[in-house]
Amino acid sequence: MDRDWMRQQLEAFADLALRYERSTRPGDYIGDPTLYEQLHRAEPTVKQILRLLDPELAEKINLDQMAGEAMARHEVHRGLGILADMDEWAARLVPDAPTLPADQFHPWVWEPAAPLWGAEARQDAVLAAARTVSRRLPQKLGRHDIGETDLGMQAFDMKDPVAGKPRLRFDGDRNTPTWCARQDGAKYLAAGAFLALRNVAAHEDAVPWTNRESQISCT
Repeated sequence: MDRDWMRQQLEAFADLALRYERSTRPGDYIGDPTLYEQLHRAEPTVKQILRLLDPELAEKINLDQMAGEAMARHEVHRGLGILADMDEWAARLVPDAPTLPADQFHPWVWEPAAPLWGAEARQDAVLAAARTVSRRLPQKLGRHDIGETDLGMQAFDMKDPVAGKPRLRFDGDRNTPTWCARQDGAKYLAAGAFLALRNVAAHEDAVPWTNRESQISCT
């Protein structure tokens, strides 16, 4: 929306309505006919603007009713108030959202990413974190025979471990649906991290990453 134009239109209408009110003599029903025509020409545009700000304001404007110009002026001033404060509403009246400071990430993720992130090298930071995890995971499991995506899938698989294929397990009762859901979710999350984050960070160089893309990747 062109808020400057909207404000100019509303302010001009309010000024015109005030001039018309002042042109009406005591006992007369109408004031300056030229101003009256100008108000009617401006009314449709003003209503359209007010409908975007608050539909109820637009519905209250009727220049053909008694003291219609005065009522219209009051509603326009309400619209100007909305227009002036709507950015503040958007910034200050939104629900509190959860946040996770980056330095609370696992050290495997944040320590290699931190200096690059500080240099605003978003893609390189994500890639450095992913590469560290892809090196640490085989070391932790003692497996270097398969790629990290398959390794992530096998590490969290709910099948019993066999020789040469250890597993990673959450704490808790392994016989409950909750534990099984968490374990199965971790398996696909591990694979997704390598496929959707590490691979993209390593091979996608055509478009620089935005802050939003980097934040999604890091979390």
